[in-house]
Amino acid sequence: MLKPKKRYKRGYAVAILAGIEEDTAALWKVFSNVAKPETTLHINGTRNNPRDLYHFHEAIINALRPTLKEGVRSIILASPARTNYHQELINHVHEHHKWLTRGPNKAAFSNITGSATTPSQVAALTRTPAFHQIISETTEEETENLIEILEKRINTTDNNNLVLFSLEEAEKLILKRQKPSEPKPEYLMLTNKYLAENRQKTRLQRLMQIAANKKVKTRIINAESPAGKRLTQLGGLICLAQLE
Repeated sequence: MLKPKKRYKRGYAVAILAGIEEDTAALWKVFSNVAKPETTLHINGTRNNPRDLYHFHEAIINALRPTLKEGVRSIILASPARTNYHQELINHVHEHHKWLTRGPNKAAFSNITGSATTPSQVAALTRTPAFHQIISETTEEETENLIEILEKRINTTDNNNLVLFSLEEAEKLILKRQKPSEPKPEYLMLTNKYLAENRQKTRLQRLMQIAANKKVKTRIINAESPAGKRLTQLGGLICLAQLE
């Protein structure tokens, strides 16, 4: 599980892994069955130069944006022992990217000791119990943020927000062309149990693919987590839409 460069189904996106070294940052998208390389960045200069370090951190944030826009907001920072590379990036986020630390777009950050810049390093790191534990904790924090958004939408009387509770309703909204006066699909959330046990897998997979193509943030949530249990109470699948 979670081994890079294996020829089997990658599963669904779980988190972003960023391996940060003195002069390099390697980004990986972690799926439920595999970790795939995204990009590798190199510092233009040295860490001792504040300007060089600032631009290095900005490059990392910019490289994270596409995956963040997909709805994946669990970020694991890996850096070698006796270094503070991960903390320097966290400090940069707090100072220059507050949108990642608060509000509906906030991300869940965690750090782990180790190197993650090569496939063999990632394979070794992702096999450790510590990595699986931190993935579980970080994604749980992220999904709690999503459920907080869901609960607010359910309890609002704002007609600009729409909450759909079935596959049929989600299809009707996501598959059609939205008019400017209609709510636009924003989130598609479902539990891994709903995904595994749904008898119409082809139909569901098609909906998820079209949702991704339309930039709808799609998240698969562990059914055993607190957020997953709440989602199960609501049927296992939720689509959130908002009038822009």
